[in-house]
Amino acid sequence: MITADLLVLGWRERLCLPQLGIGLLKAKLDTGARSSALHVDTLETFDRDGAIWLRFGMHVGRRQPQAIRCEAPALDRRVVTDTGGRRTERWFIRSAVQLAGQQFEIDINLVDRRHMLFPMLLGRSALTGRFMVDPARSYTQPRPPMPAAAPCR
Repeated sequence: MITADLLVLGWRERLCLPQLGIGLLKAKLDTGARSSALHVDTLETFDRDGAIWLRFGMHVGRRQPQAIRCEAPALDRRVVTDTGGRRTERWFIRSAVQLAGQQFEIDINLVDRRHMLFPMLLGRSALTGRFMVDPARSYTQPRPPMPAAAPCR
């Protein structure tokens, strides 16, 4: 349902993932993608109290990349079809996102996006009912305030 009270964002925006300790990240807003994806350099599973957890690492920033290591409970493992039509099984986590003055939880799949322009892709499942995307606009929102570094657990 489209309503006039949805905030209009551009095809690329800056966001924060405070639960993961990521204070600023450039993201592509992609209404053609169902799920959201976050670039990770490394990914491993481990057991914590009988549950599957994920330990992953990434580098954030271009000029002075900062290494970030995170741990989060695994939400699910699902098959995702990429833009080339290839189907792969990916791990998903649930995390809070701060975007355009709002904070909300989304499901995020973890994948190697090193050859992509943006380390984060925000899919339509995260956008629906919250935002509309104008592909002619970009970076419509001011830089989000840098939250205090939070543990990734």
